[in-house]
Amino acid sequence: MKICGLNKTTLLDYPGKVAATIFLGGCNFRCPFCQNSSLVLHADREPELSQDEIFSFLEKRRGILEGVCITGGEPSLNDNLEEFIRKIRSLGYAVKLDTNGSRPYILKDLVRKNLLDKIAMDIKACPENYGNVSGLLYPDLDSIRESVDFLMEGHVDYEFRTTVVRELHTEKDFRKIGQWIKGAKAYYLQAYKDSEEVLQPGFSSYSLKELENFRNILLETIHLVEIRGID
Repeated sequence: MKICGLNKTTLLDYPGKVAATIFLGGCNFRCPFCQNSSLVLHADREPELSQDEIFSFLEKRRGILEGVCITGGEPSLNDNLEEFIRKIRSLGYAVKLDTNGSRPYILKDLVRKNLLDKIAMDIKACPENYGNVSGLLYPDLDSIRESVDFLMEGHVDYEFRTTVVRELHTEKDFRKIGQWIKGAKAYYLQAYKDSEEVLQPGFSSYSLKELENFRNILLETIHLVEIRGID
């Protein structure tokens, strides 16, 4: 397991809790709009934090922080993830895992062992557009669907989310996503923001009005739909 970063305090990454965010290196997707390209393309070249550093910090922040968000990259690729989460939970922290949903057997195992308090799963696009948005020629949609179905069974608190990119998404995506995850508990539209870390530069965001149109479409089939990351 390579720990590539630590955000010591966040109110955004674990909604409803004062949390820290831990960034793990490595990813099996190549989303062109990814904001953490260094963790995806060359995690082996990134500075590394030791687990001793992480747990020393978490020990000192007990009673101040409430939760830990584990993100990436794709955290489920790490073989020692279960042991890492157990250590975090032993300090009394709630744990939220961010995932692309490509390894449903990992999610199921962690949830069934009562090791996760919340999962945030990315819905990259409607199934027909998944390859374009995930950067994969042949994305494993069966695994993605399996993760979606498992979360919607309600075994753990969850949310779905999509980073909305003008050049990659259309209204068609959201009409089809609305049918795909019909009845989902919570879904968030995240406005794309450009940065120096983007895997492939040149993308842009939709306006708030346009995002609100997508939101209204999704509200026809999903209980809670909100917009993040735009004024």
